[in-house]
Amino acid sequence: MMELKLTAAAEKFISRMVRFGGAGNDAGFRLSVSAGGCSGLASEFSVEAAALPGDAVVKVNTVKFFLPAESRMLLEGATIDFTESPTGGGLNFVTATPSTCGTCGSSGSSTSIDISSIGHKH
Repeated sequence: MMELKLTAAAEKFISRMVRFGGAGNDAGFRLSVSAGGCSGLASEFSVEAAALPGDAVVKVNTVKFFLPAESRMLLEGATIDFTESPTGGGLNFVTATPSTCGTCGSSGSSTSIDISSIGHKH
């Protein structure tokens, strides 16, 4: 069983994306996360009618995620948050994985991804 947490704000945002994504009642939120750069993680999301080959279906509270293998490894133990500001909003991933940045000395990684800049399919 995968350990993944959502804040109330992230759950509300993702649920809304799935509900209005037009992919049907069994739709889920496909989150593809990969390691990259000093920030730690890069991601893309899409709303899919069903899991793609190789995806695992992971239910967290009311959200059904479709997660590829690399995403499952990188998100194990993570908390996903969503923040909004006057200039935009974004999904934030707080993981227990050490940052790949050698200069920051942090024991964990917090990556903020502006939703206007991540690739998503309509």
